[in-house]
Amino acid sequence: MKFTKMQGAGNDYVYVDCFREKVNNPSELAVLLSDRHFGIGSDGLILIRPSDDADCEMEMYNADGSRGAMCGNGIRCVGKYVYDHGIVDKTRIRVKTGSGIKTLDLHVEGGKVTSATVDMGTPEQTSEIGEPITVGGREYHFTGISMGNPHAVLFMDEIADLDLPEIGPKFEHHSRFPDRTNTEFIKVIDRTHIDMRVWERGSGETMACGTGACAAAVASVLNGYTENDVSVKLLGGTLVIRWDRDKNTVFMTGPAVEVFSGTIDTDNFS
Repeated sequence: MKFTKMQGAGNDYVYVDCFREKVNNPSELAVLLSDRHFGIGSDGLILIRPSDDADCEMEMYNADGSRGAMCGNGIRCVGKYVYDHGIVDKTRIRVKTGSGIKTLDLHVEGGKVTSATVDMGTPEQTSEIGEPITVGGREYHFTGISMGNPHAVLFMDEIADLDLPEIGPKFEHHSRFPDRTNTEFIKVIDRTHIDMRVWERGSGETMACGTGACAAAVASVLNGYTENDVSVKLLGGTLVIRWDRDKNTVFMTGPAVEVFSGTIDTDNFS
């Protein structure tokens, strides 16, 4: 099977071009390929499929094999792949996802996509602002935001020393979140900049989360910490988020990078 490894702000996935390849049991395959010691190594698997009502479809699986509805960093790389590999020949495209069709504006330099701006849709507030929650015997306060997938955003004075492998799973599997949740830990720098670490459901701590950055920006505005345009610094890079309050739509801009391509004998995993 041919594959391409891509990353957006360090959030890396294995991509399979299902215009040309056939994938059986993608959930199982995601677990095997994502393993960083015995597989290719990634935060999950993304299949790029034909679509009747968009330019292509993005089918996403987390590293634990669970199906994901949407990935902001992943969809930028989908846009890069279909343009760079000649599946589309235009710079505004529509990609079908588990949370609806998203529009991407591709930024091209030297014939290759270097970054993309994604219309991430309408955010939905899913909790009170600063709702209390007890995790591991400690009370926290979070703001719940859905970007087609669930996020719990917490604001803290410092985030660099957080033990996310310890507390991340406790948030993810907390009874408050019956479908599990992604959790963003935020340090506000100023009115236009925040720092973020993220624990993604099904993948653990990742270098970046596009939908999480959008949720964090929206929560920052709702809590009165920032303006509507926010630069979100993650472990893997920076994403620029704009919440158009008039349209109630969030736009995300960030990089898309092809790391390498190859072939793998999936029979070796059986």
